[in-house]
Amino acid sequence: MSERSRETTVGEIVAADYRAAHVLERFDIDFCCGGRRSLADACLRAAVDPGVVEDALQALPPHDAADGADVGRWPLDRLADHIVVTHHAYVRSAVPTISRWLARLVEVHGVRHPELAQVAAAFEAMSVDLYQHMLKEERVLFPYMRQLATTAPGHLPPSPFGTVQNPVRMMEREHQQAGDEMQVIRDLTNGYAPPADGCSTYRVCFNELAQFERDLHHHVHLENNVLFPKAIEVERELLHG
Repeated sequence: MSERSRETTVGEIVAADYRAAHVLERFDIDFCCGGRRSLADACLRAAVDPGVVEDALQALPPHDAADGADVGRWPLDRLADHIVVTHHAYVRSAVPTISRWLARLVEVHGVRHPELAQVAAAFEAMSVDLYQHMLKEERVLFPYMRQLATTAPGHLPPSPFGTVQNPVRMMEREHQQAGDEMQVIRDLTNGYAPPADGCSTYRVCFNELAQFERDLHHHVHLENNVLFPKAIEVERELLHG
């Protein structure tokens, strides 16, 4: 892996090589909602040595763009379809399961661990917001982006929102809100660490919450740092033909 300037944003780093996400996660570096921060700034916020992070990134083996994971080269329609089929589908599958486990934990352990009721309420609120967010993308924003991918230069498909930058700003605000809500859950669960008296359901539920947060990070990264900038660029190119 080639050397990266510390002024390169973490979003650009992950967009160039998706495997970097796993490295940044090890250091608790936010590459999704915080993807526009430089590597140096992100390391400062995470209280880690930039040199250590750079060494870990450079230790990755050479990246083969032919493996299909070079999402930065994908067209808008393929990116949108991937997000819906992979990440939106995961959310709709995981939320009911995690919600049932949380309800069971509140019932069995809620007296000894009153924070569980707060976790369940926070997860429910986040889930409702995320469902509405995904519907807006699937019914309005992504169809427009698919049209951008197939429109001839010099023309723009009709839109109900003016430039694509308007809904993109709204989606980014909602991404930040979802990330903040998951951070509340992370804090309440001490980083998804079950207590000493936690049963097997406790451990499974917290593992799934951790997985949900990891998927959300990748989901938001693909939209904030890859899909949305590409859509803005394509729209601008079409407008100026």
